[in-house]
Amino acid sequence: MTDSPRPRDPRTALVDRWRDTLLAARSGAPGPDPLPYAENLLDRWDEPQRRYHTTAHLTAVLDRIDTLAPYAADVHAVRLAAWFHDAVYRPDRTENEERSAALAERALPEAGVGEAVTAEVARLVRLTVTHDPAEGDGNGEVLCDADLAVLAGSPQEYAAYAAQVREEYGFVPDEAFRAGRAGVLRQLLALPRLFRTPHGAAEWEARARHNLATELELLGSSPDPQ
Repeated sequence: MTDSPRPRDPRTALVDRWRDTLLAARSGAPGPDPLPYAENLLDRWDEPQRRYHTTAHLTAVLDRIDTLAPYAADVHAVRLAAWFHDAVYRPDRTENEERSAALAERALPEAGVGEAVTAEVARLVRLTVTHDPAEGDGNGEVLCDADLAVLAGSPQEYAAYAAQVREEYGFVPDEAFRAGRAGVLRQLLALPRLFRTPHGAAEWEARARHNLATELELLGSSPDPQ
């Protein structure tokens, strides 16, 4: 009887995914060892102030990009954008996306990625400020849908996500947090569509809206403040 293989360490699996994506994005061009870049990014994703924006979130986004890959024009750029989209994250600051995009603009050329792909990655990272890609922006639709798919989890999964977000904002008093969170939820519910890809619209839209409305109700608010 042979022993079954041990599951790979999650960090090792992410390093492998980074290497494969970076090498594909280089399109055969030479470049430095991918490992130090993976380690730097993963150290960022493991910072102690994070509760939701962790390597578990990164893994989930990458998994969803795999599902949505047929809708992307350049899935390698989308995957790189996933790695960078929350690489800089401080819950007490508002410029995280801009700083994350700037990090991509510095790191990717050094890592051997061409100018056009680097620019696309930075554009996609900045798009996560609004999650509102233009019609026909396949890359943007895939990244934004993958990032927002957490909203469509089971009731237990969504409750865990909401609790992690609250932990990240533990420095904010309860009343102020409830007001701010309710505003975010109303903005999301007011969007004509949360998800832009056909898969996202079919599989995630209805459940996400139900979860958002439920959280808003639990916060003691209503979808329409009027």
